[in-house]
Amino acid sequence: MQPIKLTNLAPHPEPPKPQPPPLAPGAAIRYFTIGLLALALWFAIYRQLSPLADFIAFTLLNLSPESRLGKATQFFLYDTPKVLMLLVLVVFAVGILRSFFTPERTRKILAGKRESVGNVLAALLGIATPFCSCSAVPLFIGFVTAGIPLGVTFSFLIAAPMVNEVALVLLYGLLGWKVAGLYLVTGLVIAIVAGWTIGRLHMEKYVEEWVKHVLAGGGEANAPGNLRERVEYGRQAVQDIVGRVWVYVILGIAVGAGIHGYVPEGFMASIMGKSAWWSVPLAVVIGIPMYANAAGIVPVIQALLAKGAALGTALAFMMSVIALSLPEMVILRKVLKPALIATFVGVVGSGILLVGYLFNLVI
Repeated sequence: MQPIKLTNLAPHPEPPKPQPPPLAPGAAIRYFTIGLLALALWFAIYRQLSPLADFIAFTLLNLSPESRLGKATQFFLYDTPKVLMLLVLVVFAVGILRSFFTPERTRKILAGKRESVGNVLAALLGIATPFCSCSAVPLFIGFVTAGIPLGVTFSFLIAAPMVNEVALVLLYGLLGWKVAGLYLVTGLVIAIVAGWTIGRLHMEKYVEEWVKHVLAGGGEANAPGNLRERVEYGRQAVQDIVGRVWVYVILGIAVGAGIHGYVPEGFMASIMGKSAWWSVPLAVVIGIPMYANAAGIVPVIQALLAKGAALGTALAFMMSVIALSLPEMVILRKVLKPALIATFVGVVGSGILLVGYLFNLVI
């Protein structure tokens, strides 16, 4: 059977809209003043979250700080608003940053670069560029038809879901900047090296034929042009991203609170500790078929670590859940043949295993 030609169905590029005029100096100053005041209010509220959680759990509800229910309740009351506030702040800031990197501009930045340089740029752009399973197909088509090497494209596809602002904010808020920094560095290394490795394998023939016939379309008709539009873009990012993940945040923290309050100390060390050599591959195998995002999985990781799980094993589990989820594989099957998907899972999974064992060895 001949492959279906979709060339005629490709969207025609829309003419770019006229750039809006820059804001008047008075309007720009007003935006910055309001922003500084809002940031000061954010910090003032954030500093009161811990004493407020203690007051509600131990005074209003009269729970004992030493009881399991008291520990779980305080954990939930403190971590829920803390994580949500961090998400709102960082997603808004990254949303404004994203207004400078539309998909079309991202393709232009990556196209024509040396492959090794392209892998690094693609992984870095993956952090600040919107990505989800529903956008995998059009992004992949856009990158391939723009002439971007396959390995560079995979560096982007690996970094975007795994090393995104939601994961980093949650890791920073729940586990501290050291763990967040380690996760950022190792996630980028996995994305860069895995993309470079896939590029060296020259597996372009395993991209579905119909993808090669689709013309890259679309333009920058909706790119924000001035400060007002960029602020609105950030607001919409908060509405979209936080609006979609807040339920997962609450559910994840609830599970974490239950583990924090009720799982006996040392229990997780027996199955996810450093002494169990099989814990890292088991964590990856269990994580791949799961469907969860950073908002739901990071609070669980925090609680597992508190109960004795090894850091490398826990991070390997988290990376496999976020970067190699089964739903993502189903979506990518629309554009990739099974051999390439298997290679993608194998290369990325090997990198995650290496990170897990390395962390368990040195930390």
